[in-house]
Amino acid sequence: MQEESYPIRTDLALESQERLKKDRGTVSGVVFLEEPKENGIVVSTVKIETENAAHAMGRPRGNYVTIEAPEMIEEDAGYHREISLELAKILRKMLPFEQVETDLKKGLQISVLVVGLGNREVTPDALGPRVVDQLFITRHIMNEYGKYAFEDEEVSRISGIVPGVMAQTGMECVEILRGVVKETQPELVITVDALAARSVKRLGRTIQLTDTGITPGSGIGNHRNAINRESIGVPVISLGVPTVVDAATIVADAMTELITAMSLTDLQKLDEKQRRDLARQLLSPQLNGLFVTPKNIDDSIRQLGYLISEALNVALLGNKEESGVI
Repeated sequence: MQEESYPIRTDLALESQERLKKDRGTVSGVVFLEEPKENGIVVSTVKIETENAAHAMGRPRGNYVTIEAPEMIEEDAGYHREISLELAKILRKMLPFEQVETDLKKGLQISVLVVGLGNREVTPDALGPRVVDQLFITRHIMNEYGKYAFEDEEVSRISGIVPGVMAQTGMECVEILRGVVKETQPELVITVDALAARSVKRLGRTIQLTDTGITPGSGIGNHRNAINRESIGVPVISLGVPTVVDAATIVADAMTELITAMSLTDLQKLDEKQRRDLARQLLSPQLNGLFVTPKNIDDSIRQLGYLISEALNVALLGNKEESGVI
């Protein structure tokens, strides 16, 4: 496949799968499953099973689960509860090694470090810090009073950290986490981060979970060192919501709709790559690399932070009916 001069940036495996299927059709080693739920919620799973498939997809082997809910950013507590419970259920299923899952089922406690990636001073990038702010942190209490500090023995030993970004600390996030993991010895790390999407329709309406870890900033071309089992020594589950989209993508999509509506013969002869190259040329040099976020991003981040923190609390605090979280 010919490499694009202006690749479309996305952190969502679902969008990579859609693009790959459009370009090549069915690809060996990539398995796609889609399961519609109630109230318009759709759960999609992309499994990358081989190294060749990983190369074609541009992301590591592993499982990528996406929850799409068109009304996720609306003010509806009941709907948010349904999404939180669905997210909690998927998270428990994604626990990456048998011992942790067995411990949860037996009511034993595990140690989990939740990492809020991003910059809390930049609203579209503040999702991770917002989630950690609202977590029910238990490690310090259990260190003081032991495993019987709570009535429910399924309550995990939860700690949280917001490592900031390199411009604030002068350190890579993975460097900070190596030290924290070495000292606190969690059995599992869960990262939460804002992502970039290919489609405007998925902004704030999609949650992705993966057991492959994360490379912070990859969706906007600002690649940092990966946070995964190989780099920090413990399994990593990554969770994120797209909050920005590339400006060139918006222009190219608008051009496609214009071409379709107006039936412009010459422009219709352009393939998708040529349209995106033209969109890039139409953007001024100052706008190349611009990423766009919705105007209501403040409310979206607030609601999404609460929704995701509830799901994490339910998944890690034991029995959801008795936890009192929701």
